[in-house]
Amino acid sequence: MEISDVKYSQYLQILREELLPAMGCTEPIAMAYAAAKARQTLGAMPNKIDIVISGNIIKNVKSVVVPNTGGLKGIAAAVAAGTVVGDADKQLEVLSFVKPEEIPQIGKFMDECQMTVMKAESGKLLDIDLHMYKGTDSVRLRICDYHTNIVLIEKNGQVLLKRDENAAAGSETDRSVLNVHDILDFAESVRIEDVRDMLERQIDYNLAISEEGLRGNYGASIGKTLLETRGDDVRVRARAQAAAGSDARMSGCELPVVINSGSGNQGITASVPVVVYAQELGVSRETLYRALAVSNLSTIHIKAHIGTLSAYCGAVSAGCGAGAGITYLYGGGYEHIKHTLVNAMAITSGIICDGAKPSCAAKIATSVDAGLLGYHMYRCGNQFYAGDGIVKSGIEHTIETVGTLAHTGMADTDRQICLLYTSP
Repeated sequence: MEISDVKYSQYLQILREELLPAMGCTEPIAMAYAAAKARQTLGAMPNKIDIVISGNIIKNVKSVVVPNTGGLKGIAAAVAAGTVVGDADKQLEVLSFVKPEEIPQIGKFMDECQMTVMKAESGKLLDIDLHMYKGTDSVRLRICDYHTNIVLIEKNGQVLLKRDENAAAGSETDRSVLNVHDILDFAESVRIEDVRDMLERQIDYNLAISEEGLRGNYGASIGKTLLETRGDDVRVRARAQAAAGSDARMSGCELPVVINSGSGNQGITASVPVVVYAQELGVSRETLYRALAVSNLSTIHIKAHIGTLSAYCGAVSAGCGAGAGITYLYGGGYEHIKHTLVNAMAITSGIICDGAKPSCAAKIATSVDAGLLGYHMYRCGNQFYAGDGIVKSGIEHTIETVGTLAHTGMADTDRQICLLYTSP
């Protein structure tokens, strides 16, 4: 791919839009960001907040620890933290710079402020609509479609900002330009200086939280369990270190991650196993960058057909991407990479997303294993063929089919999962 090609700049921009730093699970952090921005607009601490959110936000917020809150979980904690100590200018790092002495203020605010949670009826999967009140003043702020996409701000009934909510996602680079052949072409031809900084940040951040997960006692300790019971083989370490990052992140670790497709778990899954294999194989830093480009863009490509939030576990897409990146490290070309992706999708498509929580780490370990198995299958001359379940003729048709399965076919599954979180 020539540097002057339109696709080159599009693929580079997609990486810039996706590989963003975030601290904490992105759904509660999006709520904290919305609250911090609404409080900033209100100009005072509210005494009443109405929280109107979609079912997918509810399921991804209720069970995770909000970072820098002293271990608080859930919707009220996320909104309170953003309101009291959040820095709206930091967006997905809104809670990154909370001082220890400020943390008790969050619980105090939760006791004093009247907060009501209601389920949004907009039909959008990602919808956060906050209404803040202080005396006669009020602010309404709404985010939808992706985590920092503010589509409406009103103060005392006056519109300060309004965007077409149905066109909101169009402000990003069109993901339909992605395909596996061109992803590999881009990865092999990209100027290293164009991606070095963002990929180094991804390596540094995501390895750091992985190491913290192995040091500490977070969640269900999936990463540590794998190492203690499965040995120290690189295939185990790749799974364990990715899972450990999620162990820490789901349990409120205050370290940032670099996300992928709006998710820190997906960012960890798409990167950490590739770095572990690069270290094992002793490849150059440049080769690692190119492998990470394959992994990240493959993850984004698959996830773009599914949507930001659904009943389909996002770790599956990222595990497939990691498998593709590791295939590249072994010298695999287009044929190897596309078959790795097809094989991996055939193995793990159907794992449900039942909200952000400690078990995400186990799903990550399973998804990375599928990515690795997908590669080793093809290396040994084995593969799944068109007609084997959801596998279609060609990688792009298979990705489209998985997207349809996840986005449309699992829509009722998603509604049922959300009901579990919203029912008494």
